[in-house]
Amino acid sequence: QVQLVESGGGLVQAGGSLRLSCAASGTSFSISAMGWYRQAPGNQRELVATINSSGSTNYADSLKGRFTISRDNAKSTVYLQMNSLKPEDTAVYYCNAVITVYNPYYLTKTYWGQGTQVTVSS
Repeated sequence: QVQLVESGGGLVQAGGSLRLSCAASGTSFSISAMGWYRQAPGNQRELVATINSSGSTNYADSLKGRFTISRDNAKSTVYLQMNSLKPEDTAVYYCNAVITVYNPYYLTKTYWGQGTQVTVSS
């Protein structure tokens, strides 16, 4: 079994910063792409950023320059540094990862975390 556990959400004033973390736990697995998505009330889940195993990144155009995704492969963890936060960034943030499990057989699928709430007050 592999799980993704997010942390770092909370309440912050506009202009502030938060750093989200998402750690994968389990045995006999490897991770390729990792990413962050968010979902505001009444909206569909949308892409925030992704990062592949080589460190190449992709961002939603509207978030470039304010958000930075990174990963620590040794810790199986992906991070999202969010700066200059705005009230419209308020959402539940979800991490995901494409993970291959090796035991009892090879299986690749996308895993999602449980989500962490980010609230930006004006």
